[in-house]
Amino acid sequence: MTNILEVKNLSLSSPENGTKLLHKVNFSVAPGEIHSLLGKNGSGKSTLAYALMGLKQYDYRRGGIFFEGQDISREETHQRARRGMTLTFQEPCRFEGLTVRDFFQAGNKKAGEKEIKKNLDLVGLSADFADRRIDENLSGGERKRLEIASVIIMKPKLIIMDEPDASLDIIVYNEFYDLLINIKEELNCSILLITHREEAGIAADRATLLEEGKTVDTGDFRQVMRLYCSRMGRQTECGNKDSE
Repeated sequence: MTNILEVKNLSLSSPENGTKLLHKVNFSVAPGEIHSLLGKNGSGKSTLAYALMGLKQYDYRRGGIFFEGQDISREETHQRARRGMTLTFQEPCRFEGLTVRDFFQAGNKKAGEKEIKKNLDLVGLSADFADRRIDENLSGGERKRLEIASVIIMKPKLIIMDEPDASLDIIVYNEFYDLLINIKEELNCSILLITHREEAGIAADRATLLEEGKTVDTGDFRQVMRLYCSRMGRQTECGNKDSE
């Protein structure tokens, strides 16, 4: 079976000063997989996410990005989006004043009331949120849920999530990762989850560890998370699943 995403020996440098940003990064994401991208701040995780979506212009030194077996390394962002890729950012939606319904329909003009309410339910929000406005009355958690709902209403094949769990209260971690599993199953999609949290093991199947723009390890989530914790000097039960 063809992987939904393959990154092969990807090396990037800054077009401004030639600084190496990524060096021979290798990993793959299988269809229907939640794959966690691990690494401390400055390891290259967000750079990789932006490169995957074509959001910034980098100098390609070697390697490539393949989506469903096709080389997309030189494609524009809109071309990758049409293939079924999308990205959510660390900061939740900031389209102040729009109703949630209008926000959703900006991404999918064909989305009707039934589909809008279904997506709200999928992220744990009630149907009446469709009439709410995106403003200061929404909590940070509600904004994040709405951003995720606005992405899944586009029915992507691959969702890249750049630290969507940042600033979440520890009490809601389990609930959030259960939400990711529900999204994967509902859309039959893959998720590349950029994080540094052990709790991601609730949802993640496999993981890749980056350090200084290089792939250190890739494989079973618990194995890679334990290595990450070891290299970070963290004395924790890294990578354990709730079910075990």
